[in-house]
Amino acid sequence: MKITGECFCGEIKYEINGNLRDAKSCHCSRCRKAFSAQASAYALVTPQQFNWLSGESLLTSYIGVEGFGLQFCSQCGSTLCGIYKGVIHGVTLGCLNGDPKVELSKHIFVGSKASWETIPKGVPQYEEGAPHNDA
Repeated sequence: MKITGECFCGEIKYEINGNLRDAKSCHCSRCRKAFSAQASAYALVTPQQFNWLSGESLLTSYIGVEGFGLQFCSQCGSTLCGIYKGVIHGVTLGCLNGDPKVELSKHIFVGSKASWETIPKGVPQYEEGAPHNDA
């Protein structure tokens, strides 16, 4: 399956030649700040199946102390992907084009969600991260 995505201004484009997996929404305070939203929605991707099509020189990275980080467009600010030690491991669902044939499988860190947010029922919720055996 070919999946495409792009930033808000359209200068950075990418494609994934494969399927997304383990789509989740994180409600921790750090994700709320990073995504300027009630939560982040992202899915894991196989790094070898991810390719930048254009605008890679416009990427800016923020790397945290543990090696996890985000890459975003330096022009419009769209958060495009998550990286770990320089390797792409996930993409934000909001920047995908079309139907990527994936659904959120869990809500994580709901114990620290925003007080004004109501999470829909029907999808597993975890006070912190999901158990390792529930990947």
